[in-house]
Amino acid sequence: MSHDLASRPATLADVPLMAQLVDMAGEGLPMTLWAAMVQGDETPMDVGMARASRDEGAFSWRNAVVGTVDGASKGMIITYDVATEPEEITPDLFVPLIELENMAPGTLYVNVLAVLPDARGKGLGRSLLKEALAARPAGQGASIILAAGNDAAEALYHSLGFREVARRPLVKGDWDTDRTEWVLLVLE
Repeated sequence: MSHDLASRPATLADVPLMAQLVDMAGEGLPMTLWAAMVQGDETPMDVGMARASRDEGAFSWRNAVVGTVDGASKGMIITYDVATEPEEITPDLFVPLIELENMAPGTLYVNVLAVLPDARGKGLGRSLLKEALAARPAGQGASIILAAGNDAAEALYHSLGFREVARRPLVKGDWDTDRTEWVLLVLE
């Protein structure tokens, strides 16, 4: 069965979907971080949505493109350019991620690519990724950091020409995961 796949820039109305997909793509790490930021009657999801609602920062609705399947919002990609100057290291949890990101200066960084489970296998993730890659300036590379063992994601990126550049041990903190390493993939 053929499906109508499309994309559009995210709007503030997409923030709840963004927060859900960011946590899904992050395998629960975002929710763990947001839980530590809760104040008063907020829920971790409230924190995530507030962060997605910002006009600035990597995790902002302004950096997101929403993918649709047959007119329904079902996926999202968030990208931004990696700084050419290395980012300073912050909390321990982020040290390996920032170290890896700093190894791909000037690239288009795929921060999040996620599709809701009921829309997987229809080509939406591949479509969103290919569109983002096609929009890069000539000569700009692309990069992504994945948790090692995410075989479906690795297969998608490898099929589009990404190659593994480096790995770093994962710092878990309060995050309940069986993952042990972060993997940096780069497309030149």
